[in-house]
Amino acid sequence: MFGSRTRPIFLSLAVASALVLVAGDIAWSRAGGGSSAGSRGSRTYSAPAPTRTAPSTAAPMERSMTQPARPNAASPAAAQPNRGGLFGGFGGGLLGGLAAGFLGAGLLGMLFGGGFMSGLGGFASMLGLLLQIGLVAFLAMFLWRMWQGRRAQQPAMAAGPQYREAHGDQPRNGLGMPLGLGGGTGGGPAAGLGGGLGAGLGGGLGARPAEPSDDIGIAPQDYDAFERLLTDVQGAYAKEDLSALRTRVTPEMLSYFSEQFAENAGRGVINEIADVKLEQGDLAEAWREGDAEYATVAMRYSLVDRMVDRATGKVVSGGQPETVTEVWTFRRPRGGAWMLSAIQQAS
Repeated sequence: MFGSRTRPIFLSLAVASALVLVAGDIAWSRAGGGSSAGSRGSRTYSAPAPTRTAPSTAAPMERSMTQPARPNAASPAAAQPNRGGLFGGFGGGLLGGLAAGFLGAGLLGMLFGGGFMSGLGGFASMLGLLLQIGLVAFLAMFLWRMWQGRRAQQPAMAAGPQYREAHGDQPRNGLGMPLGLGGGTGGGPAAGLGGGLGAGLGGGLGARPAEPSDDIGIAPQDYDAFERLLTDVQGAYAKEDLSALRTRVTPEMLSYFSEQFAENAGRGVINEIADVKLEQGDLAEAWREGDAEYATVAMRYSLVDRMVDRATGKVVSGGQPETVTEVWTFRRPRGGAWMLSAIQQAS
């Protein structure tokens, strides 16, 4: 139907479309799919501590429902200069009002042709004016001495925040925990770099520790739960089983997985995952925020990941065993079950 000249054009378009399809499918392969998404509480936008499994910095969060903290905008009142006080210029204050009155009286006298001092007729004479000035000077001196006396009675305050509470001179991090607990950072000056400022983007509750840390005491059964969640989440993802995922991931992660399923369905493919096996894992950090507990774990695992055509079952991409390294964050209510809260790619 098409001429010999048009066939190469349509063949090129078909190849390009296939490449786009494959590239898009690879981007959504396996749970996590090469992107970094989810929430890590106040540490969402702080990189986890490096570990032996993931010695490089984890990729920053690309998608999260946790919004980065923004500095408060200056209030209109703060932008206005302070016109009050004792003197306050001609815009306010006791002496300012009196000075404005003298100046107004003089200007009125000049406007009505009587000279600058004629507007002060209410004072009866120049003597009255001098008396007024003397009273004002006396009042000013009295107020000045009273203010100086109150200032001298105030105790001197420290120049900055103190980090000497229940742990002596040991600095404390942004969560109020003394640095060096569980993380081996020590209490020397360098430990203050991990959390002394406590001004992270995700609410200012904790900057990234310099080394792996454990503030909640992760036990062997917790590590078993993390490994079990790795295989269960990937298995449920391969089956597009939202009911199974709902009990293993946070609502935020469930929404991301749902979007990926819908996109794969629109492309006519399904992501099949098999032979998931954890090869190595290390705890990067574990901490508390209110009633919630978080644990971030670097995991290197092997799997077989392939995209399959929904109608024919033909493999579209992948299918070979591969090994990936990712950083998974788990969240639980205190005393509850762990759930997947975020996945970050190892850089």
